[in-house]
Amino acid sequence: METALHSFFVSIPQAAALWLVILLAIAVAAVYVALPRSAPPRPLTEAERDKLRFADEVAVAAERAAATAARLRAEWATAQEQVDAAWLAFDEADRRSRETTQAAAFPLMSRRRKPGENADRQRYLHHAAIAACRNREISMAQLNDVLAHRGWNPRLHPVVQEGLLRNAIRAHRMSQYEDAQKREQAAWVESELAADALRSLRAEAAAAIVRSATAEEPAGDEWFADQWATGEMPATKAYA
Repeated sequence: METALHSFFVSIPQAAALWLVILLAIAVAAVYVALPRSAPPRPLTEAERDKLRFADEVAVAAERAAATAARLRAEWATAQEQVDAAWLAFDEADRRSRETTQAAAFPLMSRRRKPGENADRQRYLHHAAIAACRNREISMAQLNDVLAHRGWNPRLHPVVQEGLLRNAIRAHRMSQYEDAQKREQAAWVESELAADALRSLRAEAAAAIVRSATAEEPAGDEWFADQWATGEMPATKAYA
């Protein structure tokens, strides 16, 4: 009798462990059966393939437009730097011209000229004008006027000639500054047009992907976020 009871109590843990294994197997089978079954992919129709093909083409066009927009924005930034440099050059020329004007307030002593002095003054004017043109301080047209004595008197005192030459440099720097402003404005207009084209293409690319939703999408949420990135978009600028 004691042996039978002993065998019974010893077999209880084994039976419990067996039941636990059976219950665990049943639970695993139930979870596996409850899992959703994905239907096998169906072949794409011709219309769906056309939608995907169009979405890929628009995406490629958007990438090219992004490269163009980035290039034009870099050109605009370069044009802005040229405007700043042209203004600094004009400001320096204006300062030197005003210094010469102030010095010209003191009259020169009049005396009889030595023989050949007029030739020396003309030579000085020509050399100073050539040097200024070589340094790109005056234009070739201005140099030609100096050499041809159009609006220039080669017999004036070198101090007076220096003042007139600095005025010519100032006028040339102002002309360069105005030209740089025009180039900068034109570069900004082209950059804005490229940015508008890029935004339109990206909107069209996103719409094309939505229309081809039944087919495999070429990219996920990160792609959509990148399409609206404004890193290469130029800042809005208005001109009067």
